[in-house]
Amino acid sequence: MAKSTDVCNSILALIFNATAWADIAENDNSGPLTYLWVSLHTGDPGVGGSQLTNEATYEAYGRLGIIRTTSGWEVPNAGSTSNAALAQFVECSGSSNVITHVAIGKLETGAGKVLYAGELSSPRTISAGIQPQFSENALVVTET
Repeated sequence: MAKSTDVCNSILALIFNATAWADIAENDNSGPLTYLWVSLHTGDPGVGGSQLTNEATYEAYGRLGIIRTTSGWEVPNAGSTSNAALAQFVECSGSSNVITHVAIGKLETGAGKVLYAGELSSPRTISAGIQPQFSENALVVTET
């Protein structure tokens, strides 16, 4: 059974904007998740994987935190949302990786749950001096 667009928007607003969904779900009041963490991957993290699965390992790599508000993620519309501003990782200081996937999860480090993941339109080689980034509205998440 399919979900309505309104339900898809409500799910995305809850996850990405920390917006309560009346009579269904509320953002955790005692210690809500402040950021969602974007991770880069050298292969598909898979449906059973974590944020550590195939995660990038180039020097200076770290996950990128994007705040769970409308300043971090667009208000969901037509069942999708995206990053509201330029999303820049720290510049690579050595070694290299070929990045094929990106994921969004709950933890800054460790085996966080992957909430959403997808393949890049084309692989990107990250090496010394390159600062991976996604332009505004480039990280599109769709709920269907």
